[in-house]
Amino acid sequence: MIEPIDPAHLPAPSPAYAHGALVENARRTLFVSGQPPWTTDGDTPAGFDAQCRLAWANVVSVLAGAGMTVRNLAKVTIYLSDRRYRDANAAIRHEVLGDHRPAVTVIITGIYDESWLLEIEAVAIG
Repeated sequence: MIEPIDPAHLPAPSPAYAHGALVENARRTLFVSGQPPWTTDGDTPAGFDAQCRLAWANVVSVLAGAGMTVRNLAKVTIYLSDRRYRDANAAIRHEVLGDHRPAVTVIITGIYDESWLLEIEAVAIG
């Protein structure tokens, strides 16, 4: 359903993303709002790894609410508060996505809440 597109004339992407994600004959599209690293009580854990795993868990919860999984992700945008989190972000993203390779963009920027070290938004196709 979602085919990774990696043209030969571009540098090879890491195993955790594709240059493009081709979607044909999709029946449903889910736009996942930016998911911050907060619990149902509004608490934010300390440390990047815990925040990253929680933000991904929140994305997975939204996907599940629509009857989807990470295999339905076509596009993911991750906003990091600091570039020093690049490697941990990539490792945890790969841990969550496994061999699924959606299109991914990582942006270093200010985040809405200063206690959040990242936020993740996505588009899923069903």
